[in-house]
Amino acid sequence: LLVGFAIPTSFLLCFAFLAVMGVSISNIVMFGLILAVGMLVDGAIVVVEYADKRIKEGTGPMHAYVEAAQRMFWPIVSSTATTLCAFLPMLFWPGVPGQFMGMLPVTLIFVLSASLVVALIYLPVMGGLSGRISRVFEGTSNWLRSVAPWWLRALLVPPALWGMFVGAMQMLNPSYLLPEGAAPLAGLAFGGLVFIVAAFAASITLGATKITRKERSVQAGYHHTAFGSVIKFIAGNPVMPLVTLVVVAFGISTVFTMFGENNYGVEFFVESEPEQATAYVRARGNLSLHEQDQMVQQAEQAIMAHPAVINVFSFAGEGGLSTGGPSNNQAPADTVGQVQFEIIPWEDRPTQTETWFFDLLTREVTATKFDGNTVIEELNSELAKIPGFFVEINALEQGPGSGKPLHLRIRGDSWEALANSTLAARAKFDATPGLTLVEDSLPLPGIDWQIDVDVEKAGRYGADVATVGAMVQLVTRGILLDTMRVDSSDEEIEIRVRLPDEDRVLATLDNLKVRTADGLVPLSNFITRKPVPKLAQINRVDQERYYDVKADVESGLHSVSIDNPHGEGQLNLALIKTIPDGLPPKGEVVTDANGSEYTIYQYVAFETREAVQQAIDGGAKVSLVNANERIAKITEWLQTNPLDPRVDWEWTGDQDEQAESGAFLSKAFAGALALMFVILLAQFNSFYNSVLVLLAVVLSTTGVLIGMMVMQQPFSIIMTGTGIVALAGIVVNNN
Repeated sequence: LLVGFAIPTSFLLCFAFLAVMGVSISNIVMFGLILAVGMLVDGAIVVVEYADKRIKEGTGPMHAYVEAAQRMFWPIVSSTATTLCAFLPMLFWPGVPGQFMGMLPVTLIFVLSASLVVALIYLPVMGGLSGRISRVFEGTSNWLRSVAPWWLRALLVPPALWGMFVGAMQMLNPSYLLPEGAAPLAGLAFGGLVFIVAAFAASITLGATKITRKERSVQAGYHHTAFGSVIKFIAGNPVMPLVTLVVVAFGISTVFTMFGENNYGVEFFVESEPEQATAYVRARGNLSLHEQDQMVQQAEQAIMAHPAVINVFSFAGEGGLSTGGPSNNQAPADTVGQVQFEIIPWEDRPTQTETWFFDLLTREVTATKFDGNTVIEELNSELAKIPGFFVEINALEQGPGSGKPLHLRIRGDSWEALANSTLAARAKFDATPGLTLVEDSLPLPGIDWQIDVDVEKAGRYGADVATVGAMVQLVTRGILLDTMRVDSSDEEIEIRVRLPDEDRVLATLDNLKVRTADGLVPLSNFITRKPVPKLAQINRVDQERYYDVKADVESGLHSVSIDNPHGEGQLNLALIKTIPDGLPPKGEVVTDANGSEYTIYQYVAFETREAVQQAIDGGAKVSLVNANERIAKITEWLQTNPLDPRVDWEWTGDQDEQAESGAFLSKAFAGALALMFVILLAQFNSFYNSVLVLLAVVLSTTGVLIGMMVMQQPFSIIMTGTGIVALAGIVVNNN
């Protein structure tokens, strides 16, 4: 019970630390608390176990717990410090992922520090006081054992346990025992009193009914358990330790090699089922707001017709609700409206019955057609049937993502080379299997009217460029006269003068006259206008112009590949797609060695289902297609220098953040091991023992890789990388 008290006490102290630092409670903070539950009781267990041992030897409770805190002080401090060392480097995590995960190490450092205070200060005090009370309970149990038979004592146990249950229910529900309308605080106090009295009674009655077994006599000779026999076999001769080391080293190297060849890819953040999404209605042309609104209404009606969609918000033109996230709700350039919608929450979705455990048992699971990914896929199919415009659905980001995972940036100073290279990259994206929702940041097709002033002719007529510019503004947005403030607005309002609506056309420039010293002169005498391609905007990074090409990856795709018989690398045979559970297949079906079924998504080197199935049966590799895998394919193409030599290219967005986070976590892992080594060296004063303990980190990482291969999970830079770094502190603590 004392060890159990360490958990809420450490949490309360952690919340106090967070309040002092001004940190609000978030999902990452709660995740850190959950992760710390198994770690913060280690010190409490050591103190309570040592004190209990001393109490059984005859030492008083207060003296026993004081001695436990003194004798176990440095071991507990060292074990907690080694765990903290795993999280200290994570405080310096850079970039958006660092902002997203930054509160995880802070929370763990606070709660583990609080557990240290609880184990060395709070528990000894509580243990000493409760030890005295337990002596009273023990005396009462002995008295009850002397005056009542065992069967009568056993009959007293159920009422005491029932009283604890009633007290707990009363604390949760104020009207459980008290009448309706009772004050919640009164119900909580009454329930707590009933629970405490019943707990005392249960402690006494359980102690009185405890059956004391006769101690077994000590027999001569050595008797080993099965585990002891194995240890004796390994350590009982000079050869087996060396054999064991060789076997373990071979096993570790084999696991790392197998993971490198048979992993399920690398991803930036763990994919989760979406519950919210935004549909971007895309169209090109000089569309009026009314025409844009009609398009958005058609998309909105198609989305609302789906039974899994509950809330819809739509708008035409610019604006809308910000969905947050690092991508800052970046919409494609040709977006004319958005439809933001929510899917039924996971806990409220209808269920269906399915069989499991070799079809011997049944269970209720979420209905397949209400799965978030399935809903978005069905909506994409329905929206694709609407003619005249295109709708792109993006799920709400659940992590530190920055928009579409494939984000190629092309940089250069030559406008022509930049545009041509962007078109070439866009064509490659369109031709790459598995990529979807491809877009680029090239200016949308359109024209701008360029007005050129012949300065020499204007000078002959006595006109200047400023005067000509003012006359042009009369036709366009107007001449700014002044600004004013009104009570209904926090910002200044511009006062402009311009021509009436019917005169705000380009032809008016042919008839306008500018006043000069020689009288009124037609503007057409020295200005010309011509249409030019619309530029829209100019983006620069590090003083260089750039265009972006972005794309997403089709979910559930796998590639079937074999070793390339004509060179290095893999030869891609076909792309196959996972069939969602409970849904019929759409297309030709193939089956892998594990019995999983897929539909043919696209043929690459093969052209028939039979050929693909034969290749899979013959040992062809079936690997997950994700953003990193597609980036590697396109990078191979980019390294052949297909773009104009006057431009440079780079992967940015998620790929840039992923590379930065991966490099940081590698350094953090090495730094954590170095800090742990220093602490272990100070504790043991032995290089051998310190290195021996740190070898557990290698074994634990091997176990992680085995689990990922068994569960067929991709390696997540954020979550898996964080888990391995955190695991280093835990396993060192246990060893």
